[in-house]
Amino acid sequence: MWYQTKATEILGIQYPILQGPFGGNLSSVDLVTTVSNAGGLGGYGAYTLSPQEIVDVDKQIRAATNKPYNINLWVSDTDAVDGTVSDEQFKKAQDLFKPYFDELGIPLPAKPAPFQTKFENQVAVILDRKPPVFSFMFGTPSADILEQCRRLGIITIGAATTLDEALVLESAGVDLIIASGFEAGGHRPSFLTSAEASTTGTFVLLQLIKEKVKTPVIAAGGIATGKGIAAALTLGADAAQVGTAFLATDESNATEIHKEMLFSEASKYTTLSRAFTGRLGRGIASRIAKDLLREDRLFLPFPLQSQFMSHLRLAAIEQQKWDMILFWGGQIAPILKHKKAATLMDALISDTTTHFEMLKNQ
Repeated sequence: MWYQTKATEILGIQYPILQGPFGGNLSSVDLVTTVSNAGGLGGYGAYTLSPQEIVDVDKQIRAATNKPYNINLWVSDTDAVDGTVSDEQFKKAQDLFKPYFDELGIPLPAKPAPFQTKFENQVAVILDRKPPVFSFMFGTPSADILEQCRRLGIITIGAATTLDEALVLESAGVDLIIASGFEAGGHRPSFLTSAEASTTGTFVLLQLIKEKVKTPVIAAGGIATGKGIAAALTLGADAAQVGTAFLATDESNATEIHKEMLFSEASKYTTLSRAFTGRLGRGIASRIAKDLLREDRLFLPFPLQSQFMSHLRLAAIEQQKWDMILFWGGQIAPILKHKKAATLMDALISDTTTHFEMLKNQ
């Protein structure tokens, strides 16, 4: 059967369908457990959470499912040297964004406090709680961390945006590799070179990696239907990860306006921008992203830019200035149909099955 792959065997799941783990408070326990209980692998993006918050989330997931699930962290969670920037650099960012703050009638925020990385403390919780699957982005954990995961029986999944990154992940000994194409919504998880140098499409990247890498590969980016899953499996993927389609469901923790935007005409137009977080990410095109397309050098590094822009985002939401917000979403959004996660899972499974049965009967 199409759903019996190396990925399902390694992960202990019925279907090779992974729900993308959304960071920035977009994940929910309800979504994770709905997908896992339906035979896929639910995923929770935890990179913004404190260690105690990760413990609490893990307890809630375990209480709602006895199936495998995934907790996702960011290996590199800051681009700021010593966690901060100079006063001069911050003043340039203030000047650049001042017209938008003025338009909303809010003051410019003060310089963010120096950021302290959370990854080491977060991963300590992973090793203590032992979730079935630990996935990560923006790099590779240390050899010691990966060895501890192996010893504890935690399956590891790393994300690659280029063939070189996939080779690094394979050398590190991860169990599975995500081939993250540039069609995907959210941040580009590049870690060897700039994200701008990693704009390879999912199906090209998948084939490049399969040619050189023996580790099972998960295709991600631009997949939201059974046909998309079938295409990925036909090209050699061992599983497919679906992000935007699950982000748009009632069970995700995205705001209602975010979900409405993903089902709207606006979803036809997405863009890659650093303007909102300091790292390159894809979302529905916004006025700020368009206006500041060539001003990247003046943005603050991640996550200081996120902290700076959070003030603008809150005011824009209150005033319903939707063109000043980047709503995360992938290029596949215009074909989304399902608003319930269980219905979406049913459709993904049945449509993939139908596709392969038609091929068999030809």
